[in-house]
Amino acid sequence: MGKTVKDMMAAANEAVPRITPQEMLALMAQEDALLLDVRDPHEVAATGKIKGAKNISRGMLEFRADPATPYHDPDIRRDRALVLYCASGGRSALACKTLQEMGYERVHNLGGFKDATEAGLDTEPHQP
Repeated sequence: MGKTVKDMMAAANEAVPRITPQEMLALMAQEDALLLDVRDPHEVAATGKIKGAKNISRGMLEFRADPATPYHDPDIRRDRALVLYCASGGRSALACKTLQEMGYERVHNLGGFKDATEAGLDTEPHQP
């Protein structure tokens, strides 16, 4: 039998534990971390995003992270800390694990958008 989503989530959360909003702010200030919102564009359009975040949907992340593809985003670098979040923390956990498998060592899961904003992180409108 193959893996279930529950199995995959457990492995992802074990490989990349969540960080707090305060830890995320420190990473951004001290290490120029890149904050990535991996929700789908319609979700970001409806709620906005955490201030300073770049929206790259989960479905395009591998293509944006791989320098060998024409879709590569130069802001995503292996020498830079990356902090990811989604709606509840599931997609960001899976995305973090995938980035680790691609050779990114400094990846962090902030978890969910709602939790982060309730903790006081500022938001801004999505700019497509």
